[in-house]
Amino acid sequence: MTASADTPQARPSATPEPEAGPDTNWFTTARFGMFVHWGLYSLAARHEWVKNREELTDEQYQVYFDHFDPDRYDPAEWARAAKAAGMRYVVLTTKHHDGFCLWDSALTEYKVTNTPYGRDLVGPFVEACRAEGLKVGLYYSLIDWHHPSFPVDGTHPQRDDEAFKAANADRDIREYQRYLHGQVRELLTSFGRIDYLFFDFSYVGRSWWGGKGPDDWDSPQLLKTIRELQPHVLVNDRTGLPGDFVTPEQYQPSGPMTENGRPVVWEACQTLNGSWGYDRDNRDHKSPDLLIRMLVDGVSKGGNLLLNVGPDGRGALDPRDTAILDEIGRWTRLHERSIRGCGPSSYTAPAECRYTQRGDRLYVHLFAWPPRHLHLPGLAGRVRYAQLLGDASEIVPVHIDPDRPAVNTEMGGQPAGTLTLQIPVGRPDTPVPVIELFLDAQASQDAEDTTRDAPTAG
Repeated sequence: MTASADTPQARPSATPEPEAGPDTNWFTTARFGMFVHWGLYSLAARHEWVKNREELTDEQYQVYFDHFDPDRYDPAEWARAAKAAGMRYVVLTTKHHDGFCLWDSALTEYKVTNTPYGRDLVGPFVEACRAEGLKVGLYYSLIDWHHPSFPVDGTHPQRDDEAFKAANADRDIREYQRYLHGQVRELLTSFGRIDYLFFDFSYVGRSWWGGKGPDDWDSPQLLKTIRELQPHVLVNDRTGLPGDFVTPEQYQPSGPMTENGRPVVWEACQTLNGSWGYDRDNRDHKSPDLLIRMLVDGVSKGGNLLLNVGPDGRGALDPRDTAILDEIGRWTRLHERSIRGCGPSSYTAPAECRYTQRGDRLYVHLFAWPPRHLHLPGLAGRVRYAQLLGDASEIVPVHIDPDRPAVNTEMGGQPAGTLTLQIPVGRPDTPVPVIELFLDAQASQDAEDTTRDAPTAG
């Protein structure tokens, strides 16, 4: 991933809209996925950009290659942990910016089969995900600090080594293009059906000198090859050309993401602790309740959450990560129908609440628990039944005359059209309580009419 927050790639104004794209329905139904950043940097255990940050040479970085032997690698455990947390797809870094490949690529010697471990890692990962019914995603870095034809630029570990830059000034990006395209072809022809590709990343116009983009990657031909090999696969937007979804990184969009005024399919990729790779001494972990709120907030705005874990150098999930996933799973087991297959609602949620909706079900996610009564503007006469989702216990509406002022022990002062629910004084023991509202037919139709411009495939 990038060293800092990455905004979605803007679509070039001269680029025509694609005629059609793959079906995104599974993606917008799933809503929640796992990102796995894993490679040689997991042995360094101090951030996946360690080679860049510490300006390590290939020779200095070689120690991690020479000692890479993940004897605790168990992709079935990863897949089970993802599924139990409520995730429905998993994305693995097959090659990060350091250029190390987790599969037996025929195009390089810088690969896992030449380490002490000596075996392919991607195939077992794909099989483990399929066995758990999870969609399979592969990450591939467009950047490569190890390849001899990747031009030295502001991202390169040797960016400040004048002698190194002078000796490598004639590097030809076209040679690297052939390598890049060949490796993507390998990934799409060696492991069966792949559902999702995450490329990382284009940086034309960045403050880094020598920024690279679609011309450097030959992105038009790359996307053409992908469509020929696996037409169904979803591709992100970081080749510098339009993709099937956009990828805000390490921030929560303030509203639905749009292009030319229309919603687009999007996915926020987020870390647990600010680092993508295993970072042993990092204690800056987000709390489970914050992550659940981030998931809910994203779905309420039409987006997915791709939440990252960084296995350690032996291939095991960090116990701190699994503890967080367990807590998220405890919530999703009771509340996943407020997320799965849901999207934004046309109704406006009150402060400290988020709405998600699927058909005639409107879900009220309470980020704060109000005292005794919950006021929902615009929903009076539109709800035929209400219940706490966690235990299906009824929530009773309270009639309030909109013309009556609040006085003494009598409620009032609510705008016309407000639905008031009487909720328990005791807050349910869950990070984000959810109330499920069953809308009447007219309310469901009104909501559908106002969301016809929801994002579509392509």
